[in-house]
Amino acid sequence: MTQPEQQIKPRLGILLLDTAFPRILGDIGNPESWPFHVRYEVVKGATPDAIVKGDPTQMLNAFIEAGQKLIANGCTGITTTCGFLSLLQDDLKSALGVPVATSSLMQIPTINALLPSGKCAAVLTISAESLTAAHLKAAGAPLDTPIIGTDDGAFSTAILGNKPELDVDASKAEITAAAKQLCAAHPHVGALVLECTNMPPYAAAVAEATGLPVYSIYSLVSWFEAGLAPRSF
Repeated sequence: MTQPEQQIKPRLGILLLDTAFPRILGDIGNPESWPFHVRYEVVKGATPDAIVKGDPTQMLNAFIEAGQKLIANGCTGITTTCGFLSLLQDDLKSALGVPVATSSLMQIPTINALLPSGKCAAVLTISAESLTAAHLKAAGAPLDTPIIGTDDGAFSTAILGNKPELDVDASKAEITAAAKQLCAAHPHVGALVLECTNMPPYAAAVAEATGLPVYSIYSLVSWFEAGLAPRSF
């Protein structure tokens, strides 16, 4: 028998940026995206622009406090809603004392280990201008990882501008176009990693357009939660 809703205690806690844009199905911030229960905690003042374009380390204490609230409510693992928060990985896991997965970029070393010789993972990000070697290093990713962004397009403008409306069709078109451009420029790319946690709704379209495996915060969190709450068989 399924447990009553009020008795279900999510093991996964998600640190949610302070946002106004639509959280469509597939977005990490939409609870219906997950086949398991999660718990959210908003980090007040942590807007997309502040985290991507600014210095997220300046908000470390706010993220720690929000993470502590999730842990107090029974969460035993913490993730976030922005790949740029790889910069907080070491500080958050040390401060919170539980497993922490801040960024989809953390999958890159494992993906590279799976690919044939000469192939590597590449990154599709909301802002190539802002994604630095420091973000890659913090995630354990090679510094020469190929990167392309959707900078200044409809998707990036809506998310970073924290706008209340999102043109889903335009976003899909420009994200898939960027992925194809990335693969054309780097023929040795063997898989794609979506840095932005708002990109998973378009992952299937990217995979179809490129013929490559596509990894995202959805794949990372699905794996992560499977260890926090192993299924009974």
